[in-house]
Amino acid sequence: MSGTPEGPVHPEPAETHTAEPALTERHTGREEAELRDYRAAFRVARLAMALVDRDGVVVAANDSLGALLGTEAGALREQAAADLVDLASDGRTWHAYREVLRGRRSRFRCTRRLKHADGRSLWAEVTVAPVPGDRRVLLSIADISDRRELQARLRHLQMHDPVTRLPNRALFFERLAAALEEPAAPREPHESHESYESYGYGRTGRIGLCYLDLDGFKAVNDTLGHRVGDRLLAAVAGRLTECADSDGYTRGGGHLVARLGGDEFAILVEDSTGTEQLTDLARSVLDALQEPFDLAGQRLSVSASIGVVERSGRGTTATALMQAADTTLYWAKADGKARWTLFDPERNAHRMTRQALSSTLRPAVEDGEFALEYQPLVDLADGAVRGVEALVRWHHPQFGPLPPNRFIGIAEEDGSIVELGRWILRTACHQARQWQKDHPRERPLFVSVNVAVRQVWDSDLVADVAGILAETGLAPHLLQLELTESAVMGSAGRPLQALQALSDMGVRIAIDDFGTGYSNLAYLSRLPVSVLKLDGSFVRGFQDEEHANAADELIVEALVRLAHRLGLTVTAECVETAGQASRLRRIGCDTGQGWLYSRAVTPERIAELIGTEPLPA
Repeated sequence: MSGTPEGPVHPEPAETHTAEPALTERHTGREEAELRDYRAAFRVARLAMALVDRDGVVVAANDSLGALLGTEAGALREQAAADLVDLASDGRTWHAYREVLRGRRSRFRCTRRLKHADGRSLWAEVTVAPVPGDRRVLLSIADISDRRELQARLRHLQMHDPVTRLPNRALFFERLAAALEEPAAPREPHESHESYESYGYGRTGRIGLCYLDLDGFKAVNDTLGHRVGDRLLAAVAGRLTECADSDGYTRGGGHLVARLGGDEFAILVEDSTGTEQLTDLARSVLDALQEPFDLAGQRLSVSASIGVVERSGRGTTATALMQAADTTLYWAKADGKARWTLFDPERNAHRMTRQALSSTLRPAVEDGEFALEYQPLVDLADGAVRGVEALVRWHHPQFGPLPPNRFIGIAEEDGSIVELGRWILRTACHQARQWQKDHPRERPLFVSVNVAVRQVWDSDLVADVAGILAETGLAPHLLQLELTESAVMGSAGRPLQALQALSDMGVRIAIDDFGTGYSNLAYLSRLPVSVLKLDGSFVRGFQDEEHANAADELIVEALVRLAHRLGLTVTAECVETAGQASRLRRIGCDTGQGWLYSRAVTPERIAELIGTEPLPA
């Protein structure tokens, strides 16, 4: 009985065992059919493919791959896949490929330039990915040569100037950035510079730039039209290219000639050999452009200004290089055009300092960074101090004490001289009035203040003077305004009216640096001038007692006599020796100013001189 219940149980497993082979056969047949389909698809696929084992060896390749490489598909078996599609040419690609073979990376893709068996090149996009459920990987290669060619054409259009066919600004800066990133190639200690380059290495680590624009090109466009202007630009581009290609220093592929915009061009010299190479190139460009251009019946001549920069690429940025080139081009134009100018670090440092001063000059007045010192004006007859000249000093927080010649010119250019001049005038008048109050029994000193011609044009100088005199209580005859000879002699219209109004007010007008400008003596009878200040160049001719300059003495004597006949007084600047003072006194000069008596000093030191013994004469 115990076996009876178990009997019916056995047939079920038997049925199960008989059904399993049928299912397995059906399943296996389906897989084999699918595999046959996959293999057929693999063979006839238009996409070039290869099956690669984990060692990187081709197990199978389809006909498309064979056609792509110019060989039979069967000939590719047992070959290293990396060799077929150049996967070992750079470390990053080789590493990624090995990671896929080892199963550590799912897939990777790269672009490679391949060689066909007939020698032509083609661009291919290579993809490597594992085969699902298999230890092998699938290598697929797509021919993208047409796409690359289209991209290259589009890039060429994007990166080249349509007028001159030269590389444009974008390509120039791309090439410049790449050149600055590449280090100089190593050189063996025993190799000379010449032998190193003669073998074709040519990596000096230096970079040069000729940055130029055409002088007067706008006039060509304005008078002859933009069509002729474009033809001229194209012709200039051709000559620049010839100069770059014929550079005797060139090694390898030559220099990059680019149009940066308008009539601006640049010649980039990678791995330059020094400044001599760049200056020789600049000379050849100027010579080439001097030859007239024949443009469809139009014969044109043109010149160029060139800024030349040459330096080590290490530590240099594209921005710094272009700033230096732009600055040097500006120098070339300022120096007279039709020339090349080499970058000068010292001159550039002066320019940078000038720019820094310009940017801080206006707020410096409000911040109280300026102060006045005073140099005595001495009566040559008795040595008494009759007046003082106010000289401004800038106590700059970065550059320290600065004399007037460091910043007055900048102030005149940017217009800040009006505000600064007004401050100087007010401060000097206040100080002169204070000396008068502190020494009421002594003869009051007059104060002489330099005035720039721009103060007359850009402000109401007459109103400013009147207001300051009223504010300080200084008598008008104790104020002397100094203007340079060139400013006074050329006065007409508003400046002349202002000078006349100031003279009518009682203010004294002095011509500073007389004898160095126009020297149009006829103006002396027409202008409201009270004083002539002889330029120091005349007085310095008196310095050598043994080898005195007789001509200087005759000129000064004639000027003094002329001034006195016109009712003017004469002040001699730069008096440094007793001999000079003695001869000036003998000639009849009225007052002297210079280091013989005193340098410019503080107001406190001037106060000590008031009422004391006369200064040595």
